[in-house]
Amino acid sequence: MGKVFSDGKSYESEVSNTIFDYADFLDIRVPTACGRTGECHECIVEIRKGMESLSPVNDVESFLRGNYRLACQATVVSRESDIEFATLRRQPRILTDSIYRNIKLDPLPSRIGDSVYINNSQIGNIRNGIYGLAGDIGTTTIVLNIVNLETGHIESTSSFENPQRFGGSDVMNRISYDCGDNSGELRQVLIAAINFEIGEMVKELGIHRRDIFDVVLVGNTTMRDILYGVHTESIGEKPYKSTIQLEYESGIRDTTSLNLSAKDLGIRVFPSASVYSGPLISCHIGSDVAADMLAISIDESIDPIMLVDVGTNTEVIVGNKDGMFATSCPAGPAFEGGEVTYGMPGYEGAVESVEIIDEKPSIRTIGNIEVHGICGSGLVDLLAELRKSNLMDKLGVLKDHKNQYFFAPDQEMSLNRADISALAQAKAANYCGQYIAMRNSKSNPNNISKLYLAGGFANYIDSDNAKAIGFIANFDSEKITKAGNASLHGATLMLMSRTMRTTIEELVKKIQHIELETTPDFFDIFVEGCMFQPMTDHVE
Repeated sequence: MGKVFSDGKSYESEVSNTIFDYADFLDIRVPTACGRTGECHECIVEIRKGMESLSPVNDVESFLRGNYRLACQATVVSRESDIEFATLRRQPRILTDSIYRNIKLDPLPSRIGDSVYINNSQIGNIRNGIYGLAGDIGTTTIVLNIVNLETGHIESTSSFENPQRFGGSDVMNRISYDCGDNSGELRQVLIAAINFEIGEMVKELGIHRRDIFDVVLVGNTTMRDILYGVHTESIGEKPYKSTIQLEYESGIRDTTSLNLSAKDLGIRVFPSASVYSGPLISCHIGSDVAADMLAISIDESIDPIMLVDVGTNTEVIVGNKDGMFATSCPAGPAFEGGEVTYGMPGYEGAVESVEIIDEKPSIRTIGNIEVHGICGSGLVDLLAELRKSNLMDKLGVLKDHKNQYFFAPDQEMSLNRADISALAQAKAANYCGQYIAMRNSKSNPNNISKLYLAGGFANYIDSDNAKAIGFIANFDSEKITKAGNASLHGATLMLMSRTMRTTIEELVKKIQHIELETTPDFFDIFVEGCMFQPMTDHVE
């Protein structure tokens, strides 16, 4: 008879039990706020095997697509086959190393006696202290900081997979979903997930939700607007701008940042706490990149610097405090676990590094456990090693025209032609963004003083291997700095300092956005970017 599997554990299946029941049996945490009635939509799970052994999708689950179900609604109806499920709240690696900027502590809320004041107005009383919440709302991963705003100390950091994955792996799919029949679902699950995580964090710290008196949450344009309940349709069609940006450009608004009360937004902290979003830059380049800019101190830079925030949508900034150029590259999810047969995010069991010796792979997985798949840093290594070993040419063709290369032969996991094609196109998007931004700024790796690589994926890649395949520009190694989760640090800076908020509001006005698709020779650059070779040192 069949079993139910998840997270390497199993339990004998029984007809009429729900997937949520099996999560209990297997001691796997699945969030819920409705008592398992299907109303909160928090308990979304991915059914990886055995969908046919579960009850049909019901009306409560009609917002889901593909192999996703609500754990409380999916009931076992047959024991003929095994069932495997995975939660959407797997724990990614939290960055322990990140760039750090030392600033004067100047938060919005302050203490007078036993009361909390904002702008000379009392908003509440102090129980355990004055805390704030900073967050980077990524397409793939969400990371949160709880900060003591009286000391500036980061008390807790937590990360989890964005639960909106059922709406698509990239922003364009999320926009399409959000503008369809199930508008509001993505926002609902996001707010619920953030609130759940806040609850876990404050519980561990021994404080109360209402001790959090200020919130800063940044994200790319789509993620931010979904969070704030702003209709996203305009981001998905020309000129690819948020309605907030369009209103700013027409003079209706004086800033592209948003600021709502926690109560109005649905964030469960002190009800009158403000939730500040940071300003947008342009089109798909959102407040997360604005936060990056604060983290790397571009507002103080005299020499030209370059920022590359790598993700499903990669953003590039080139310039200094007096003026910058920005591009956005729709790289897609290939290097973050999507579109590659055995691709996966950076969780335990993912191959994170590869070396090929005598045509045979030597691999290391996150957590040093059995191979479950391969993540972005492993894919960069694998492609570079295939080139270095002459097992693949610059066009991505494997030696002897083989269809695949087994990076984990014991598990029969391989990289095939279709995978290589998807990775070539994702890499080419990154290539184009960097190349065109440098060209417009009349700069190149020789005269740019520093290259900052931001984002969780970029933090773990081997820079030399990334340069070898043209994933990043061909900078001297001593010029490259891994900034870690600069978006989270930038959001934390905004949380800790009113001056930082003013600084970034003014800085984004000095950025000139370049639309890659309107560049006359874009296609030629893209084709060149698809090749697995270093980017030319001299940008014409």
